[in-house]
Amino acid sequence: MLFAIEEINNTTNLLPGISLGYKMYDACGSIARSVRAALALANGNDVVSAPSATPCTKPAQVQAIMGETSSSPCMAIATVIGPFHIPLISHFATCACLSDKTKYPSFLRTIPSDYYQSRALAQLVKHFGWSWVGAIRTNDDYGNNGMATFTETARQLGICLEYSVSFFRTDPPDKIQKIINVIKASTSKVIIAFLSHLDMDVLIHELSHHNLTGYQWVGSEGWIFDSQTAEMNGHHILDGAIGLSIPKAHVRGMREFILNVKPLNSSGNEMFTEFWEALFSCKFKQTTGNQRECTGGEDLTQVHNSFTDMSLMPIFNNVYKGVYAVAHALHSILGCNETCNDKVQLNPLTILHRIGRIQFKTKEGDKVYFNEDGDPAAEYEIINWQRAESGFVEFVTCHPEFWSNEGRDACVKKEAEFLSYKEVMGALLTAASLFGTCMTAVVTLIFFRNRKTPIVRANNSELSFLLLFSLTLCFLCSLSFIGRPSEWSCMLRHTAFGITFVLCISCVLGKTMVVLMAFRARLPGRNNFKEFKDKIILECALGSAVGFWAVLGCIKPRYETQDRVTNNHYAFIEAAPLGSADW
Repeated sequence: MLFAIEEINNTTNLLPGISLGYKMYDACGSIARSVRAALALANGNDVVSAPSATPCTKPAQVQAIMGETSSSPCMAIATVIGPFHIPLISHFATCACLSDKTKYPSFLRTIPSDYYQSRALAQLVKHFGWSWVGAIRTNDDYGNNGMATFTETARQLGICLEYSVSFFRTDPPDKIQKIINVIKASTSKVIIAFLSHLDMDVLIHELSHHNLTGYQWVGSEGWIFDSQTAEMNGHHILDGAIGLSIPKAHVRGMREFILNVKPLNSSGNEMFTEFWEALFSCKFKQTTGNQRECTGGEDLTQVHNSFTDMSLMPIFNNVYKGVYAVAHALHSILGCNETCNDKVQLNPLTILHRIGRIQFKTKEGDKVYFNEDGDPAAEYEIINWQRAESGFVEFVTCHPEFWSNEGRDACVKKEAEFLSYKEVMGALLTAASLFGTCMTAVVTLIFFRNRKTPIVRANNSELSFLLLFSLTLCFLCSLSFIGRPSEWSCMLRHTAFGITFVLCISCVLGKTMVVLMAFRARLPGRNNFKEFKDKIILECALGSAVGFWAVLGCIKPRYETQDRVTNNHYAFIEAAPLGSADW
């Protein structure tokens, strides 16, 4: 929430010139504390902590409330603040009962309703052909309503429930033991668990104590994607579990913001100070106990809990969406463009109606909107728990022609990029090469048809034909640089270009030498060739060296296909010599 608020306050695209403030309360899992905090916010008597340095000069008016995490507290809060029409936006309360606008008119959420999840779980069970199942649920509004919808849908699909039991994590041990006895006495091997992760932790501990394995677990989003549940000592009880979860999410900058929190510099300092002391077992003030003193510079990356667990990013993203929904509604009501009309009188009912009609996209491209019940579009991922063979995560480096997919669990072949004949540049170069070849061929044909004329014979026809032949090869040689590089094309482009280019230059040099000899001939019968004897020997030696390297390149081609990656999706392929010394 703080990340979203700071992001909004630091941008000029949303609510320019206006800073959002906030007040945070810790309900400590108590419904009574949640209601008390909601009433305090509705009364507007508390001073709101704002990120700006300037203090508030007028009584703070709460425009919306973010929270709670569970369905039961949300039902209590929504009932109390309903008459005030203050929007209550939850990020993790999924009970379908909260969609009833007659009871909870000001409630909205950024997580799908269990109306869809319960039916989807029943369809999942039906898909695998499991018709005889047991059911365990959390004894609260979340578990009872979710399981009721599942039971109704399962009955319609021909699925029979052998038993359906409930418990709460604070129940006495003998009640949980009765559930264990029910599981032992049952004949069904598929168990539907509509539980929160806290209740699932209690159940796993008891199941592990009795070593109850061999069951197929089907779970709700309350525990199926919780990484701490998967890391418990008895997690082998749940091997092969399958269930539904809200989709994975990523919000740029949020991870860095969370891990860079410093309690002494944070707004709402009291809560962060208490959190820091509990996390690192230290105190900021000197005490007579044995606890060490907090410095505020402890490293969050060295601890692992629900605060630093980035697998919970989907939940963080739901909070992020809720804050932005309020900001977009205020932006619309205040008629913000380059500035906002701060003279508009805000009232909760107007904000509630505007949030219900708002539609926008986050910076990650996620579309945010609410239906008539205040719910978002339902979307789930299927999660299956499988133990890795090695017992640890194995990192595999992908081949240079592959790259890691978005899930980082498979290598996907990159799309090869090279100069193709179908591209504009490739087509232009091909056309220029063929045009030059045709023009050279036309000149050669003209020279050949007039080879016995004095002007052609005086131009040293033998060298002229050789020069035209080498020019033709030079034009054609450029075609080997277009298209996907292969072993033969890489070999040909270096050897053929070197030979044809040297041959062409040699012909020009030879014609130049003939002209020089002609101008230096002063007396008839004088042997002028002796002056060029040493030069011809040197040229022959160089020509032999070029021929030697050309033959070596053909017999033992030395090349490589270089893969220069500028992004994750494309592999840029080119041919180049393995070593400059070879050439």
